[in-house]
Amino acid sequence: MKNLIKSVFLNDKIILAVIILNSTAIFLQESFEDLHFIDYIDVMCTFIFIIEMIVKISSFGFRQYWSEGWNRMDFILVMMSLPSVVALFWPSAFEELGLFLILRLFRVFRFFRAVHIFPDFATIAQKFWVAMHKTLGIFFGYFIMIITFALICSCFLKESVPEFFSTPSQSIYSIFRLCTGEGWYEIPDAVTSVTTPFWGHLLRVFFCLMLIGGGIIGLSLINSIFVDTMVSDNNDDLKEQICSLEEKIDRLEKLLESKSDKL
Repeated sequence: MKNLIKSVFLNDKIILAVIILNSTAIFLQESFEDLHFIDYIDVMCTFIFIIEMIVKISSFGFRQYWSEGWNRMDFILVMMSLPSVVALFWPSAFEELGLFLILRLFRVFRFFRAVHIFPDFATIAQKFWVAMHKTLGIFFGYFIMIITFALICSCFLKESVPEFFSTPSQSIYSIFRLCTGEGWYEIPDAVTSVTTPFWGHLLRVFFCLMLIGGGIIGLSLINSIFVDTMVSDNNDDLKEQICSLEEKIDRLEKLLESKSDKL
């Protein structure tokens, strides 16, 4: 019986099916409030997650269980789900404190449990953090550029075009929109419509240069560096394989030369 329980609750495919069922139940709960039987499916899934956690702790020990980051995340998500179960059977206890909506929101984080079950996700996540670390300076420089131009525009254009540059934070958002191509014509047209033709032409050139430098070139540079860092491990493996093949070819050439000399 004990082995059967372990084979069920330590099976990633079964847990993934429960996560999918629970995610579907949460979606239906938020879509149709009158389907009360869905609440009990949600509670059933929560109890399955609790049993899974208990089985893992009893099988591996709490220290080994807690040493793995994904288990710590699962533990926190399960603990965050418990108040919503209590709220289903005793809603007045939380409604009086005004926490019921927040507790319902915690259930949505169960979606993250499905992430680490998929193959090679840990490798992808590790490469992602390495890429973020290596491109952190590029990101920082890019945002410094956006903030600088945003402050310049806010100083000179906050009174003439307040809908885009009235405050530094709004100006940063507008410049970011421009660099991403979202407001590449809307913002310059709004600015030039309230200025003289001479300044209007200069501002158009200024915003076009900003779009080219910050949007087309800047974002493409960041994207290329990030992608290159993500696949750098694959390139290293390929280089090692090529070097190994070259060494084998060199040994074969030397062997053939030695045999030819003997003949």
